[in-house]
Amino acid sequence: MLINCQSISKAFGAQQLFNDISLTFSSGERLGLIGPNGSGKSTLLKILAGLETADSGKIIYRKGVKVSYLAQEDTFDPDLTVEKALFLAAADEADETARLGRVKRMISQVELGQGTELVANLSGGWRKRLAIARALIKNPDILLLDEPTNHLDIQGILWLEKLLSNQQFAYVVISHDRTFLENTTNRIVEMNRCYPEGFFRVNGNYSRFLVERNAFLESQQQLQEVLANKVRRETEWLSRGPKARTTKARYRIDKAHDLQSEFSDVRRRNSADKQLQIDFEATGRKTKKLVEVTAVDKSMGGRTLFSNLSFVLTPGRRLGLMGANGSGKTTLMNILAGKTAPDNGSVFFADGVRVVLFDQKREQINQEQTLRQALSQTGDTIIYQGNPIHIVGWAKRFLFQPDQLDQPVSRLSGGEQARILIARLMLQPADVLLLDEPGNDLDIPSLAMLEESLLDFPGAVVLVSHDRFFLDHVTNKILGFPGDGKTVMYDDFNQWLKGQQANESARRQQNPPRKKTAVPRTKKLTYKERLELESIEEQILTAEETLIHCRQQLTNPAVMENAEELAKWCALLQPAQDTVDRLYARWEELESQNEGQ
Repeated sequence: MLINCQSISKAFGAQQLFNDISLTFSSGERLGLIGPNGSGKSTLLKILAGLETADSGKIIYRKGVKVSYLAQEDTFDPDLTVEKALFLAAADEADETARLGRVKRMISQVELGQGTELVANLSGGWRKRLAIARALIKNPDILLLDEPTNHLDIQGILWLEKLLSNQQFAYVVISHDRTFLENTTNRIVEMNRCYPEGFFRVNGNYSRFLVERNAFLESQQQLQEVLANKVRRETEWLSRGPKARTTKARYRIDKAHDLQSEFSDVRRRNSADKQLQIDFEATGRKTKKLVEVTAVDKSMGGRTLFSNLSFVLTPGRRLGLMGANGSGKTTLMNILAGKTAPDNGSVFFADGVRVVLFDQKREQINQEQTLRQALSQTGDTIIYQGNPIHIVGWAKRFLFQPDQLDQPVSRLSGGEQARILIARLMLQPADVLLLDEPGNDLDIPSLAMLEESLLDFPGAVVLVSHDRFFLDHVTNKILGFPGDGKTVMYDDFNQWLKGQQANESARRQQNPPRKKTAVPRTKKLTYKERLELESIEEQILTAEETLIHCRQQLTNPAVMENAEELAKWCALLQPAQDTVDRLYARWEELESQNEGQ
């Protein structure tokens, strides 16, 4: 046992997050913690990390246990280098040389170059890797991870899965990525008021959890029906005004009241599992060809994002876009939305076709507005599919409470703001839905409802997401962006992944390890060459650092949005690669010559 929680409760004001929860976390634990937004998952993790206190109950830690915590959003001094940030995090190591060695090994493990990059220059994905490294360098017995896949692209998520699979410590991970949970956990705990204990735990991965959860919820519905019949019979008996003159009669009256109380509890719990109600409105047009993309090219700052790209969007086509951050996915979405023009080629839209864009940056939301204003620009009545709906009823459909309507949007969580955008999308009749990371911050039940709605949508869907489960269930084609200016069409995510692996294998075959240059054994190193050999390793490290910096800048969102900056880093990339190649070749030549002496 590493941590034992005994009857802990937590509330914020009048909002009860969880009550009287008891959980144990043991060595070898790989626990996935899930539940609806607002169920208290992140708060529980902070309590376990010692950053929050429970209102009641006990938390017992094994003597000497080391707990490390990865927050949803990291905080770093932007002026620190990667190495310095990790050096400060490894403060438990008294010996400075050993501490530095530990830092160097961690930098290599999470693939952060040489560690001299400033934190301020890291993109979101690389900052997340740094945050993971900072948590790992403390050598925890148990690691607490709150949404660790946030900001990581697909390759980053696969890297994290592999990293966790090779670790010996226990961990608790909050995630809405169901494939990630499937691949990384051996126990699932869902926090939800629909369960008698306030949570439901299953030994096994996410697939096993779904089987047992569905069986439990079905049994609860059956129990509600049985209790309803019993309550109906006892209510009829009570309505006849029985006299409590005998012990048997008094017992039956008391039992009837207990039965009503039990029925109310079961019904309340069963109704607590509320779900988002999503139903996108289509225009109903019968056009077979909605959008046709023909031989489209697009470059930014001299870098080709994609070239000679052609495809057709028809009703029922659900196209997923896959590739690393900065590979051109969002740019293509903006071209389809008419916000950006292609350099060459054409994009044909059917007459009157309606294209609606879901923006991952949520720039469409005014943070100063109230929730009421964000949901409706026309007062307290909303027209949906030709029918009037009051704002309160509309808000409840998206799991908002009436007392939230006058709160500013800025006070709402990321998941709640995502639900606002979905509510707006539902009010816009569309032929084509462009969804850029629509699942960000949504909980698993909301993601499931979004999936079902998209599967029922009769128009075309173009989708960018790092959620593999979501992509597998929704899309019927994948357009891959390898990052070399080309694009490839795949049938599903697994085919795309195999394609990526094949590309990597082909790249290695095209660039095999260099054979050492044969140098006559009689030729000795000159004094100048010996000095060069002694210093060349340091030169290579510096050159590789420059190359990594160039690559990171090309995926930096701020650079991607600045054509001048992007052109500058594109121009620096190839010379940096050439320098590394030249230095390695020279090193091998000098080593071979030195060995021949």
